[in-house]
Amino acid sequence: MSALRPEEQIAVVTGASAGIGAALALHLAGLGRHVVTLQRRRPEFVGPVGPGRIDHLEVDLMAPGAAAEAGAELARRHAVGYLVNNAGVNRPGGIDAVTDEDLEAVWKLNVKAPIALVQALLPGMRERHFGRIVSLSSRAVMGKTSRIAYVSSKAGLIGLTRSLALEVAADGITVNAVAPGPVASELFDNGHPPGSDKRAQVIRSVPVQRVGTPQDIALAVAFFLAPESSYITGQTLFVCGGVSISGSGGQ
Repeated sequence: MSALRPEEQIAVVTGASAGIGAALALHLAGLGRHVVTLQRRRPEFVGPVGPGRIDHLEVDLMAPGAAAEAGAELARRHAVGYLVNNAGVNRPGGIDAVTDEDLEAVWKLNVKAPIALVQALLPGMRERHFGRIVSLSSRAVMGKTSRIAYVSSKAGLIGLTRSLALEVAADGITVNAVAPGPVASELFDNGHPPGSDKRAQVIRSVPVQRVGTPQDIALAVAFFLAPESSYITGQTLFVCGGVSISGSGGQ
């Protein structure tokens, strides 16, 4: 394992059955990488993809101990050099409505699962003196009403990114975050149907006058994952069409 070059090491992407995770898995496979996705639903694109390959490990990352067990299995079977913590859940609600159940569900998937996976995969990365860890945060950390559980967890990921980056910097491992703005996905389209006034309102709030695509986010994540990006760590990149600097709160 220790002799493997960075480009030969496995990339793990959580929540890759659709949306950003799917776009990223396909993009990495297109670059020739072997990708293993972690989620409950089997993706449609398992097997050889272009010059790379995508495999799937079925796991409910919200189940007790599931993330740690999945991470341990991956560490036994593969030399994992890349980890993307993409899986996430949102329980909308303001401060007067948020419940312990909401907080537990959101923090379990958005923060606790990434920590468990890092703990399982970090020893191998340290042994090989190489690793790239990227977590998906959100533009909403700049401020978003009625998202107390979600925003607090996504802000927690940024804190995790900065602290972990310092702990592992000397081991050849970088840790960064990508914070998307409004992105066209199945979930977004359900709440903002194409042609609707609600969708048009969101688009007007974005300085570049469009919502993002999963591929926009995948390209940003892939930049941080590149072996050549070894001098960039502890950073959060907002991929939001300018919303994070406009004050419009468009997500």
